[in-house]
Amino acid sequence: MKMTVSQKVYSYSTKYKEGFLYEELEAIAKEYPKINMDKFWSALRGNTCIMKPEGLVIYHCDVETAINCGLQNRERNEEEFD
Repeated sequence: MKMTVSQKVYSYSTKYKEGFLYEELEAIAKEYPKINMDKFWSALRGNTCIMKPEGLVIYHCDVETAINCGLQNRERNEEEFD
C-alpha cells in the first residue's frame, strides 16, 4: 500500500524528533519526483522552527504542508500558516 504524505513525513527518520534539518528536507523532497521545489520552499518561509547546533529544525506539520503545496503546485493558504 502506498504511504500518504502525512504517513511518510511522520515516519521519516530524522536526527531530531521535533522535525527536519535542511539536508533531511532535501532528501524527503527528492522522494517526490513531480514536486514543484519552488512551491515547496515557498511554503516553508516564515514558519516557526527550532535552532539546533546543526541548523534549523522544521516541524513535521510544516514539512507535510510544504510537500502538499509542491505536489499540488500551489502556495500555502491562510489556514496552513502557523
